Amino acid sequence: MGQDSSTWHIIALAFQTLGVVYGDMGTSPLYVFSDVFRKVPIQSEVDILGALSLVMYTITLIPLAKYVFVVLKANDNGEGGTFALYSLICRYAKVSMLPNRQTADEQISSFKLKLPTPELERALNIKETLESRSSLKTILLLLVLMGTSMIIGDGILTPAISVMSAVSGLHGEIRGIDTSGYHVGFWKINNNILNKMAFNEINLCADFVVLVSIILLVGLFSIQQFGTGKVGFMFAPIIALWFFSLGSIGIYNIVKYDLTVVRAFNPAYIYLFFKKNSKYAWSALGGCVLCITGAEAMLADLGHFSVRSIQLAFTCVVFPCLLLAYMGQAAYLMKYPNSAERIFYDSVPDSLFWPVFIIATVAAMIASQAMISATFSCVKQSMALGCFPRMKIVHTSKKLMGQIYVPVINWFLMIMCIIVVSIFRSTTDIANAYGIAEVGVMIVSTTLVTIVMLLIWQTNLILVLCFPLVFGTIELIYLSAVLSKIKEGGWLPLVFASCFLCVMYIWNYGSVLKYQSEVREKISMDLLLDLGSTLGTARVPGIGLLYNELVQGIPSIFGQFLLSLPAIHSTIVFVCIKYVPVPVVPLEERFLFRRVGPKDYHMFRCVARYGYKDVRKEDHHAFEQLLVQSLEKFLRREAQDLALERNLFEPDLDSASVSSMDHEVLGGYGNEELRIPLMHDRGSEAGTYASSDIVSELPSSVMPSEEDPSLEYELSALREAMDSGFTYLLAHGDVRAKKNSFFFKKLVINYFYAFLRRNCRASAANMSVPHMNILQVGMTYMV
Repeated sequence: MGQDSSTWHIIALAFQTLGVVYGDMGTSPLYVFSDVFRKVPIQSEVDILGALSLVMYTITLIPLAKYVFVVLKANDNGEGGTFALYSLICRYAKVSMLPNRQTADEQISSFKLKLPTPELERALNIKETLESRSSLKTILLLLVLMGTSMIIGDGILTPAISVMSAVSGLHGEIRGIDTSGYHVGFWKINNNILNKMAFNEINLCADFVVLVSIILLVGLFSIQQFGTGKVGFMFAPIIALWFFSLGSIGIYNIVKYDLTVVRAFNPAYIYLFFKKNSKYAWSALGGCVLCITGAEAMLADLGHFSVRSIQLAFTCVVFPCLLLAYMGQAAYLMKYPNSAERIFYDSVPDSLFWPVFIIATVAAMIASQAMISATFSCVKQSMALGCFPRMKIVHTSKKLMGQIYVPVINWFLMIMCIIVVSIFRSTTDIANAYGIAEVGVMIVSTTLVTIVMLLIWQTNLILVLCFPLVFGTIELIYLSAVLSKIKEGGWLPLVFASCFLCVMYIWNYGSVLKYQSEVREKISMDLLLDLGSTLGTARVPGIGLLYNELVQGIPSIFGQFLLSLPAIHSTIVFVCIKYVPVPVVPLEERFLFRRVGPKDYHMFRCVARYGYKDVRKEDHHAFEQLLVQSLEKFLRREAQDLALERNLFEPDLDSASVSSMDHEVLGGYGNEELRIPLMHDRGSEAGTYASSDIVSELPSSVMPSEEDPSLEYELSALREAMDSGFTYLLAHGDVRAKKNSFFFKKLVINYFYAFLRRNCRASAANMSVPHMNILQVGMTYMV
């Protein structure tokens, strides 16, 4: 019974993937052959069969062989995408540009590392090479950012080409021009007048197609704010009907027009196609690659489904229906070779034109929805890993944390889509641009998966080399073909990718320099010890939450608060919001506490850890309650460990007291924090999990007494401070390059990075803290 329910669950998920993952690839028959035969005019059956064979084997090799059987297995605990692969690599090798990784991060339950294999030595050598060379870290980051930039570019081009391709079916229906001539009364219009009328009619129809496309695009992006709830079940029936239409019409055309198109299964026709058309065949590859548009969505949208469901949907539905659709179009062209420009709608039986047109238009909008959602996810992941300016993120579902809406990105995509449609006015140049974006993302995924094979899977070297040699070679061939179309629209995705790449890299570069500046300028513990428990000022009841990015040490901004405020709170918590390279951090493992300074200072560090898929939508009241509860657990856990240590060392207390005190001081000074010495290495090295309740696991002899005066005093002081309220201490920082920096660094930091910081979302709004309880001081970081 359990196995049957699991099977039906996979089938249900596979059905949902049709509406989310495969809409883009499913609408490619709208424009593939029309684009291919613009570059290679049909002169013989070799042209048709060769193009068909190219399309068939492209679909077989890239989506089926590469993605279904290999790439989908390179997932990060069920999450896919470019940044998911990067985070997976970051867990196994310290290649992140932001040096805030802690040993305790490796103890998160989702931070799983692969067990050693016979290939371990090679993997360790690769790991050491990546970690020791900063140039390789930068190259890897740039590669990931380039792939992400291309995906965002797809978010612009997919709605544009999909909607225009669907609406272009109206072009021929509205025109209805008989080029043999017009009769007005008893006079026949001469050919010059006829040609002028036809030209004006064509322009009018093109304008109409553009206008309808823009209206549909505005409507598509306007409804994004309502979220994509139940997107799978809502869109899957429509896309399923679309695939059924593709397969059915394909079978109809094959049977009616030419059964011999099955000869295209013979790859020899690819050779004959290139032999006959030479450089024109090479140019046609740019149109052929459009048949696999949206293949990267199989990996990017993996987090919403499962590997088996995506594999099942493609092999049982998508793959056969697409082959039948292209074979049916080829069969129609064998009899009507002049219909290449509008092959999809011409091959549809007349009685089915309007139903198919409506389904195609809706399917194209659904395909656009998939890439828009993928763009939102990429932006969120980029923000979490410190590679994109802060923006408002709206979570549109209470159950599915992956369903988000980014208003700024949404309206930016809409404006760019309208500009693209208005300027290009046809799918030809947009298709040239689309091909470059698609192939670029595929090359990035091939490179990252190869690194995963070497470093994490530790696969046999021969098998590893086969992967980039086979698929990398195919993708480079396609890239060379689409790059030849740079002047014909191919420049567009390169411009988009370059702009987004610059934005993301500059933000990451400036953020890393700012963090390094904070590490250099952190306050020495000696200074606080000299000030005493009052910190050189008055201590008033209350909890001060000082937000900073340091996972260790006392931030320099704390000194600014001591100088600027007449008093400081009785309890200080240095809060660091940190994203770790895992999809999700369980709530019970979120907070990591450490004590800063002696007990009477009442100062603590709290590292709040989130995964790149985690939702930070808790209100400040819930966050405050959770933080205090976790802090209380930390204090009790700390008392337990001290009691355990006293119990174990009680026989040698006199001889051990001096060395224990030395250990405490040295341990504290070595990390510029005073920590209570704990028996567990986890606690002494990187803090204590506040959520681990192990009271019942300890023997009664080492349990802290309920009347422990030290513990009770600290807990009562914490409750008193909580009753007095919370104050959020934030830095209003400015980042400037040092005077002796080189010119380019000054330009990037003082102007570009400063512009991004001024125009991104404010830190107070990004952290969801109440404006009435905020204290800010200004500070300039010299980097």
